[in-house]
Order: sequence, then structure tokens, then C-alpha cells
Amino acid sequence: MSSKSILVIGGGFAGITSALEAAEMGHEVFLIEKSPFLGGRVMQLYKYFPKLCPPSCGLEIQFQRLKKAKDKVKVFTLAEVVSVTGAKGDYKVKVRIKPRYVQPNGSSLTEAAGELSATVENPFEFGLATRKPLYMDVPFAFPHRYVLDKDAATPEDLKKLAGNEYINLEETAKDIELDVGSIIVATGWKPYDLKNLTNLGGGKIKDAISNMQMERLASPNGPTGGKIVRPSDGNAPKSVAFVQCAGSRDENHLNYCSYICCMASLKQACYLLDQYPDARITIYYIDLRTPGRYETFLKRVLSSPNVTTVKGKVAAVEDTAGGKVLVTVENAITGIKAQDAYDLVVLATGMQPSLAVEGLPFDLPKDEEGFIIGGAEQGIFAAGCAKVPLDVMKSAQSATGAALKAIQTVVGR
Repeated sequence: MSSKSILVIGGGFAGITSALEAAEMGHEVFLIEKSPFLGGRVMQLYKYFPKLCPPSCGLEIQFQRLKKAKDKVKVFTLAEVVSVTGAKGDYKVKVRIKPRYVQPNGSSLTEAAGELSATVENPFEFGLATRKPLYMDVPFAFPHRYVLDKDAATPEDLKKLAGNEYINLEETAKDIELDVGSIIVATGWKPYDLKNLTNLGGGKIKDAISNMQMERLASPNGPTGGKIVRPSDGNAPKSVAFVQCAGSRDENHLNYCSYICCMASLKQACYLLDQYPDARITIYYIDLRTPGRYETFLKRVLSSPNVTTVKGKVAAVEDTAGGKVLVTVENAITGIKAQDAYDLVVLATGMQPSLAVEGLPFDLPKDEEGFIIGGAEQGIFAAGCAKVPLDVMKSAQSATGAALKAIQTVVGR
């Protein structure tokens, strides 16, 4: 029996957009997100293109649309697809929902969270901060509801929580089965793992951070309240190097351009100059790629006398005894090999599709890098960065296209 419902896997900007576009056309949509909150990578940014607005600029509008479409969009967080059987137009999808341990009306647990003794590294802050086992660490969270990382809590912590009326420590995982006619895969991307970039000090040098860590440092709701400082000592950086293609366009790592990294570094140079007008900024690059209308933004940033560019691939990033970070590069234009010391180095790591690391419980054509390259004949469509590296605006466009294809699939049966 065919179904006119649509499954969306992934609750980032692309997944939310796909779900809303399909729902507002009258279709029942099931939106599956493995983390406790919707928003994906966009939620972790300080600002995004093209308007350089904060995540709230777009996500809060999407969340309001979700609330209005609640009869059509069923949102499942802490949920993962376990199995998919059937065929185009008639899929049976098994979804496992992990326990949240917090009741739906438990949104005011700040005091209870603060009383817990355990702390763990906060993945949302990319290791720049810790959090309590009971947390709601995402700004304007959707759903606006705490979650308990029970495994991270101490026995004493669990005793404190046991008597709380909003906590259910006995909650268990549950499986549900959904009937859908089409599937949209919007599983997004992961920053390429810094630890793979040993020659660039990735994961070893505290003041050699990733571009996504820079976003969190600049964000007002980030670990430093928006103050960009050196992780090693909390001091303001007076000199900063941006290392482009950190792991990208490299057959040993990511063998492609991630499209938005150059723009991200130019944007982050603006973050720095806004806070530290006298900071010295150097951008080391292979090619500065600023597609379409972003060329104007490139010219504006490079017009600053404080911003210098050097064409050349960085060979090494090292700690120095004086607390500086040493960058070694051969200038591709002059042929001169040089070293320069900085207070902070930002590694512009690329966008790796999440499916390259995690996979799905059903077969879907992917290229050697993990991007989806097929599935339409199965009624399965990729959206956003699961398909190709994209910025937020183009991810939304891709998501709308995937929604339309999914609708055509279920309507045509």
C-alpha cells in the first residue's frame, strides 16, 4: 500500500527546510534528528552568509513555522533510523528514539543542572568548554527542553535527580515504525577532524584552532561570551594566521574544495577586526575562491591594511618556546620559504559529509568522499551538504528542490 508521507533524515537547516516545504504543501512529514535539538551546524555559527546574520535570523523563523505546522510535521529528536524496508512509494522505516529522561514540561531545570558535580566536554563548543550531564546548551533550543546524559552523571548526581518531578530515570529507548512514500536525506556535514592534520598542529597546539572553533569563540553565547581569545591563556590575539585548505584539496585527506572555507576565513577576519582593529591578519591560500556576488566581500576585506594574503600551501604549524605559533610556508609567487610567528592560527578545515563517517542503514549511491550521488529512482533524495558542499542559502535551495521531488514521488503514485 502506497504512502503519501515523507521522511526527512536530519534536523539541520536543510532538513528543517525540506520538512516545512513538504508539510506546507499538505503532506505529513516525519523529521528525524539524532541529537537532542534541531538546528545542526548553522546553530553553531556566529554569523552566516549572505547577510552575515546570526543563526536566530533564520532558525527562529523556521522554528515558528514548525510550531504552526505541528499537525503535519512530527519531530523526533534523539532518534535514528534503524532500518528501511520496502520500495519507492511504500517504505517501512524503523526508528529508535533514545531516552531523554526529562519530561515535556521540564524546561526550567537550570538550578538542578547547576547542582550536579560531573562535567563533560561539550561537543557543541568543539571542546572549548564543558557542560553538566543535565543540559540545554543550544541557544533558543527546539525543543526547549533539557536532556540528561545519564551515563555522564555520577551516582550522587543521579540521587539528586531521582526526586525531581520532571526527571524520569527509568525511561527507556523505544522503537516506532513509520510508513512513508519518499525519503529525504539531509544528514549534513562534519568539520574535518583536526587530529588528522598533524603537520598543522591539529589537536596538539591549543592556539591552532579550527574555523568552527573560531565561530564559537566569536559567538555571544559561546564559551567566552563572544570574546575572541587564545585558548591557551585567554589573552587577546594581536596576530592571527588563517591557513586555507587545511586538509582540503589534498589526496591524503579531502580531495575536493569545500566551497565556503575561503569565505568563512574572510568573514572571521572581520570578526577579529571588529574586536581588535589593530590586529595583524595573514591569510595563507592556494586559491581564494569567492563564488558569485561574494567577490565584492573579498575586495572589501582585502582592502583593510591589516589583512595580508600569501599564496602558498602551509607546510607546518609548530609551537614555540615563547608561546607563539610558528607557520612555515613557501610563497608560490616568489618561491621564498618563510616562517612567521602568530598569537593564534585558524585552520580552515573542510566540510566532510556526515555519511563518510556514520553511514545509513540502507544502500544509497555515494561517491568516494561520501557525498550522495543517486537514489532518485528509489524515491530517495539528498538535500544540502549531504549532496555537495554548500553555504546556508544554497542548502535551503537544495532542500526545497528535494522536497518538491519527494512530493512528486508520493503524489504520482
